[in-house]
Amino acid sequence: MSTPEASDAAGAAWTAPEGSWASSAANRRSMVGNRSRDTSPELALRSLVHAAGLRYRVAAKPLPKMRRTADLLFRPVKVAVFVDGCFWHGCPDHFVPPKTNPGYWEAKIGGNTTRDRDTDERLESEGWLVLRFWEHQSAQECAEAVVAAVTARREEQAARKRQRVRQAGAGSGPSRGPEEPPEQ
Repeated sequence: MSTPEASDAAGAAWTAPEGSWASSAANRRSMVGNRSRDTSPELALRSLVHAAGLRYRVAAKPLPKMRRTADLLFRPVKVAVFVDGCFWHGCPDHFVPPKTNPGYWEAKIGGNTTRDRDTDERLESEGWLVLRFWEHQSAQECAEAVVAAVTARREEQAARKRQRVRQAGAGSGPSRGPEEPPEQ
């Protein structure tokens, strides 16, 4: 048996809370339910990268004072991976601007893309390699790109370390010419 209050609440038109972006109760439920991490494309990529033997941080800040997180982070070799959603980041192939409340969404998506570019520039200026993928890209291809980039960075890092060791060893003792016999 329904109460008069319940029927009034169900029949009453929904009004957005003050300052809300939601155009309807259903729209609000849908948008609040969107995940900011652990999305299907991220999980697929993480699974493949992990299967390739690489270990990483999830949803971690690349720089301590940066309030932004990378989806996968390889801190020792400074590789940050982002998997961008086609809607939220304005994919040139798939983004369709909403017809409801277009001014809000234009500013929101524009702000996201501006923030993405700023993040890329800040990380690159600190020596990071930034890899960005769209959610519609093949997880296998993205994983191959991540593995190749991390492997290349590790090899570069190892080569620099070997070079430093050689330079430190060459300058530590008296140098002898190639024809000079060892001292006895």
